[in-house]
Amino acid sequence: MATTGTTSDPGTTLVIGATGTTGSRTTARLSASGHRVRAASRRAADVPGAQSVAFDWYEPATHAAALDGADRVYLIPPVGDADPGAVMMPFLRRARAAGLRRAVLLSSSAIPEGGPAAGTVHRALPGLFEQWAVLRPSWFMQNFTGTHAHAVSIREEGAIWTAAGSGRVGFVDAEDIAAVAVRALTDEHAPNADLVLTGPEALSYDDIATTITRVTGRPVDHRRLSYEQMRDRLAAHVPLEFALLLAGMDRAIAEGAEDRVTDTVQRLTGQPPRGFHALLERETE
Repeated sequence: MATTGTTSDPGTTLVIGATGTTGSRTTARLSASGHRVRAASRRAADVPGAQSVAFDWYEPATHAAALDGADRVYLIPPVGDADPGAVMMPFLRRARAAGLRRAVLLSSSAIPEGGPAAGTVHRALPGLFEQWAVLRPSWFMQNFTGTHAHAVSIREEGAIWTAAGSGRVGFVDAEDIAAVAVRALTDEHAPNADLVLTGPEALSYDDIATTITRVTGRPVDHRRLSYEQMRDRLAAHVPLEFALLLAGMDRAIAEGAEDRVTDTVQRLTGQPPRGFHALLERETE
């Protein structure tokens, strides 16, 4: 059984990034459970079971309508911004003034409280809201099956390019992240905690390539790059500051920073996290 308490009537949940990898899954789970959801995206895309609303982190004029009537929020930082706090903090202060009671932030296992990127927002959250949680998932399993650069290079080149060496990562299914997000948003008592989320085992990128090859029948290799090579490869597609951050994360993996698993998914949802082999079988049926 999950240990976080019973679910109360949470009013309306604002999901920012409701068309993204975890936002879409969180919205679907909330709606399926009968919760009222305001699905926020830049184009106010139609999301089944939810009220769609336009929202852009960089357009404060969109913020008031998104917040209207909501009493809790799932926060996905702006993608590709190395300093998201600059736009997130004014929004969060506005949200608190508007009566928002609970905030759940999506961060990363690689970013501690007070660290770079969402780490500054993480540090500020408990001072803004009495009810809060910071979800710090490991790398998404969907990075290898969706639209992420790894998935693209797998399809186009039969390769995964990293500077992670033989370092291992507790890759996690985005469905499990969403399951935890729903509990953090709707349980009677908020976690009020920093929650590191992983899958059931830590795998190297060599392990990932081998599993993809075995399940799909298509040969996939892990191509190892230096930190500098990875930085330059990323900088061709994203701002340099963000490329430095991402390449640094790969270097940290190589040094063992992500070689861990946690019991958070099981503890909060009552269900064990899905393994990578099972996810591949599900998503390649």
